Amino acid sequence: MAIATSIPTVTIPNIKKSAADEIAGLRSRIKGEVLLPADAGYEDARGVHVLNYDQKPRAIVRAAGTDDVAEAVRFARRLDIPLAVRSGGHSVPGLSMRDGIVTVDLAGMKDVRIDPVTKRARVGAGATSGDLAGPAQEHGLALTTGDTSSVGLGGLVTGGGVGLMARKHGLTIDNLVSATVVTADGNIVTASKNLNPDLFWGIRGGGGNFGIITEFEFQLSDVGMILGGVVVLPPTREVLRGYLDYMAVAPEGLTTIVDVLRAPPAPFIPEDRVGEVMVMVMVLVTWTGDLAEGEQAIAPLRALAEPIVDTVAPMPYPAIYNYTDHLTAPHGIAIRQMFADDLSDDALDAALAAVADGPGPVNDFHLRGMGGAVSRVDEDATAFAHRTQKYFVAVIAVSFDGSDESVGPNTAWASELWSKIEGEGRGAYVNFQQNHDAEAINRSYPPATLRRLREVKAKYDADNVFRFNQNIQPA
Repeated sequence: MAIATSIPTVTIPNIKKSAADEIAGLRSRIKGEVLLPADAGYEDARGVHVLNYDQKPRAIVRAAGTDDVAEAVRFARRLDIPLAVRSGGHSVPGLSMRDGIVTVDLAGMKDVRIDPVTKRARVGAGATSGDLAGPAQEHGLALTTGDTSSVGLGGLVTGGGVGLMARKHGLTIDNLVSATVVTADGNIVTASKNLNPDLFWGIRGGGGNFGIITEFEFQLSDVGMILGGVVVLPPTREVLRGYLDYMAVAPEGLTTIVDVLRAPPAPFIPEDRVGEVMVMVMVLVTWTGDLAEGEQAIAPLRALAEPIVDTVAPMPYPAIYNYTDHLTAPHGIAIRQMFADDLSDDALDAALAAVADGPGPVNDFHLRGMGGAVSRVDEDATAFAHRTQKYFVAVIAVSFDGSDESVGPNTAWASELWSKIEGEGRGAYVNFQQNHDAEAINRSYPPATLRRLREVKAKYDADNVFRFNQNIQPA
């Protein structure tokens, strides 16, 4: 299997007590289960969505609740065994499963409780975007979350949560009221505006550096029917320029994602065009608000060129995930990304040419209009500080296995295109960072934000127990 980046060296110390005794003790203290490499279910449990990595933890603790997580942390600390956390398994650098460590698997903690009066949700950290969207919709409510239904909230939220309604309702973290956190010493604390506010600031964008979040409390928004779907347009510089210009001034109810790529095997692509070497501009549209106003807001996108496909129609919010279902399958990936205020014609031309020439099967130039509610939050209010730029820009290459033969050419393709455009933006979205070194951290956080994060890290995790992440060193 191809490993995209270097992995921290793991040293497993000698343990006075036998390993069997230690594991037996842990099993007796938790309601969940402890899986070792020889156990039935271990192979399934170590599966992740990103196939670049093939790693075997020393043990996987499938937690049934917050107390189990606390026990697992105390167990790993007592034995001085490195610790990682898995929520949805979408970690781009594959940091939730590493050789020789203990992985705390939150996937079984999917409890979702909706209070329709306060419009709040309490959600287990193992729940996915889809797990929350359905129950919330039953009450006409929603939270902007991941791009696919399978994205776990544990990782999504701690990185910020750039979701499908971000311009209308902000980032996922902008709707976070409180969180239950297991700290590095195995204690259970609440983080909110009034309780441990420094920790609350840090977990909103600082990744999993300060503890393991086991439950979130969110403020939901009134979201009934939306306008959603895709508008597929011809691949021209004029279309991309028109998109960028419009999204800089578009009504806030309109959140979009553009993918410039060859026709994928998706249900909304005509069957006779799947596999055709047809580069296209695919705009995923989510309009939240009055539907008639939404039609007016979407009209300028449709006017950029004669649509090849147009499926935009009223639907309940969870149905938008039907358009990203094909992305939930495990895959190999190479990704480079940034935020930008503008892109030159040269950058757009380079992207169009690169997509047409890519090794496949998916070579994607990815754009999102930012602004709106995202930009109305002060940059120092949360650890996610990239709020003023107009666009998010990414180069993404996907293969359907993790072999060197697939990942290698796609990584080279992504790096080559990236070298032509990276000078036009700044910063990075920590959840999309594939590398996990000092350079990645410095791109993810402005200097003032990083200094503050290091201070919070020193207070809550001075020994850097939680280091299998986009790691922030303690001050």
